[in-house]
Amino acid sequence: MRLSALQQYILSQTLEEGGRVGRTLFLVFYEGEERDTKEQLRGKIITHSIERLIDRGYLIGHGHRTQEKWFIDKVSLTPAGTKEARLLIAQQQTLPLKKRSARKNGNQ
Repeated sequence: MRLSALQQYILSQTLEEGGRVGRTLFLVFYEGEERDTKEQLRGKIITHSIERLIDRGYLIGHGHRTQEKWFIDKVSLTPAGTKEARLLIAQQQTLPLKKRSARKNGNQ
């Protein structure tokens, strides 16, 4: 199953920290970003990513519930989430190199 960069970050950070992890840890994902995104929008994006990971069965959300909505304060990994996070960490990243043909370089 394909995961976004934020979802991969959430799984890997939750695995590294172990146990229940607070949501504020995931805001670090946006620190080096040049775009000026508001804090509220970042929180909304993180919430949607966490909810999708919960729906897939990778995370368990801990928080409180009102009549209309769940407020997720902390998350923890399920056994399936632990397995997926370990696969992500073990996966070798590819470099963004472009292959050049021999003819373009003058080497025939």
